[in-house]
Amino acid sequence: MAVDVVMPRLSDSMEEGTVLRWLKSIGDEVKRGDELVEIETDKANMTYEASDEGTLIEILAAEGATLPIGEPIARIGDPSESSGDGRPAKKEPEQRAEEREPQPQATAAPPRPPPASNGDGRVKASPVARRMARDLNVQLDSIAGSGPGGRIVKADVEAAAGGAPTAAPERPAPAPGRAPEPATAKGEAQVVELTRLQATVARRMAESKATVPHFYLSMEIDMTEAVALRARLKEIAAEGQAVPTFNDMVVKACARALRDFPRANGSYRDGRIEIYPRVNVGIAVAAQDALVVPTVFDADQKSLGDIARKSRELAQKVRDGSIIPPELSGGTFTVSTLGMFGVSNFSGVINPPQAALLAVGALEPKPVADRTTRRVVVRDMMGVTLACDHRILYGADGAQFLGRVRDVLEQPLSLAL
Repeated sequence: MAVDVVMPRLSDSMEEGTVLRWLKSIGDEVKRGDELVEIETDKANMTYEASDEGTLIEILAAEGATLPIGEPIARIGDPSESSGDGRPAKKEPEQRAEEREPQPQATAAPPRPPPASNGDGRVKASPVARRMARDLNVQLDSIAGSGPGGRIVKADVEAAAGGAPTAAPERPAPAPGRAPEPATAKGEAQVVELTRLQATVARRMAESKATVPHFYLSMEIDMTEAVALRARLKEIAAEGQAVPTFNDMVVKACARALRDFPRANGSYRDGRIEIYPRVNVGIAVAAQDALVVPTVFDADQKSLGDIARKSRELAQKVRDGSIIPPELSGGTFTVSTLGMFGVSNFSGVINPPQAALLAVGALEPKPVADRTTRRVVVRDMMGVTLACDHRILYGADGAQFLGRVRDVLEQPLSLAL
């Protein structure tokens, strides 16, 4: 018996997916674990492996189609269940001779069977067929489906619409000798469609600013000792060994502070605060016109060298598109850095449902007053801004957490232990 392949949930925040490429064709044999289809999720492009065995007898979602989780995208079954064109063969129940209806006369057209229903009054149709019917202004309840159980499929809608989509009316050509007038005073706009990832980032950031009461705390951290430590680590590092960056040091310092101030390692959910036992620090990475935040799991238990190696590995996976959803999930805190672009300070947007995000600016030599000698000296300073969810952290909580991050970075020898 044929089984439906449905749009899978490939990440914890995924609500719908886009079919990018079918890796099997209709009629191909499918074994459990075979790569079946490539799907774009809200976090990454994933290859989905088949969980059933048989023959791919129908593809319900064309490449480029976007469907919610749980919607059928294909069917796997026995070759005898397919008509050979991607639509399962229709099997009519046998009737006894006395139950058969009289055959219509040659001059009369056979009556059209009513469209199949799901039992709730909704016509049974594939997602592709529904979208095509909407685009072509075809009424589904006027179509007899040729799919399994009378389900309306793509070919049925095409047949009802005359076999091809209606062409859009051509725009009249401008009068000779006149330049075409712009659509608006701003000129002809270029429309850029968002990818699934970009749309998700846009939605989550809008939700964060609209629903999370942000407040911000800024501070300058003296990184002079950290600069000296990194120079020493570069000297003693073996060839090819990853030398920790200043951002790796910040991640480690934040992990230490999160262990000391567990409320900053929590989230606000349904009127309650959840505090997590694992310290998983997300690192914001810009790639392919989108912002991706892979996760360094158990960062408080990792050495500085381990964090350096993991951070590089994750950043490379983001840039080459090989990152997988589990590596983008489970974060309890985020570090976002723009210092490499010369940005001295900025205010980040919390990655919900996390309690806070640390925005890290550029590390620059600056004249500062020495607290002991009261003389002006040049120190390597770095600006940071902590964004806090006021439902979880109050001003004093955020200030104490940020102060702990500063203390660790200004006395960084403990980071190397």
